[in-house]
Amino acid sequence: MPFTFHAHSGQFCRHATGSLEGVVRAAIAKKLLVLGLSEHVPRSRAQDLYPEEADLSASDLHAAFGAYVEEARRLRAVYSGQIDILIGAETEYITHSTLDELKQLRKQYDLDFFVGSLHHVNGMPMDFSPELYENIVEHCGSRSEMFRRYFDEQLELLQALQPEIVGHFDLIRIFHPQDAADPLLQDEIRQLALRNIDYAISYGAIFEVNSRAWKKGLRDAYPQRDLLQEILQRGGRITVCDDSHGEQDVCMHYDRLHSYLLEMGVDCLHYLRRTPEGAVQVHVLDSAVTHDFWSANDFVQS
Repeated sequence: MPFTFHAHSGQFCRHATGSLEGVVRAAIAKKLLVLGLSEHVPRSRAQDLYPEEADLSASDLHAAFGAYVEEARRLRAVYSGQIDILIGAETEYITHSTLDELKQLRKQYDLDFFVGSLHHVNGMPMDFSPELYENIVEHCGSRSEMFRRYFDEQLELLQALQPEIVGHFDLIRIFHPQDAADPLLQDEIRQLALRNIDYAISYGAIFEVNSRAWKKGLRDAYPQRDLLQEILQRGGRITVCDDSHGEQDVCMHYDRLHSYLLEMGVDCLHYLRRTPEGAVQVHVLDSAVTHDFWSANDFVQS
């Protein structure tokens, strides 16, 4: 069983590799019960394109997203007897108008779910490189102010979209220097994070425990253990995601993820499934860490 609701492919994402079908086949090989596809939503301004997208236009991104949904629907039909595929998207927050665009996008394509993520602060890309990360610090005037703005913008996104899955909750830590003081140790900043956690719990969100953080050199998965503990103590719902960027990443670091769940006392996972009528419902997997999935894939560390 378990699952992932955070998956990209090189077919529709320039910083990923391989085909969307390759991701689906890899998920089947890993015996996943549910695969949530979540290519990035298109950005609407040329100034928001990444260097890797220099030969594209904003209209190209919108066309690619439409092609993604079409291919995902084809794959759902082809592999319907082998895996349950949900078709979603990973969000952005760049300007206030982004949120209105995403509401329309979801309606236009009848998406099953959103992974609620933001990759920008003050309209500037945060997770593309350490250099661009430091540019935001300079623009904000301090690391604490950067964190404050991240959590304020995250709350706006959560309130506007109420995404089913909250994506890498503390992504703001991605390039924070190891030897620098953690702004989340400041009570003011921590309270902003807790405010967002409480709001997401209030509307029934599921927080992903995202294993890609280990590829970035962080100690823990997203969210780091201090915030994961707060989510659990508040009764927040948890799922697992690999944030794969190609078939080679499917279930990436799920061995470490299994150990992390054990260490943090997580034994119950939540996941999304489609009904035969197409509605999306939340299901619960009890005794999740002892499920045969982990041992079948050699993810149980001795």
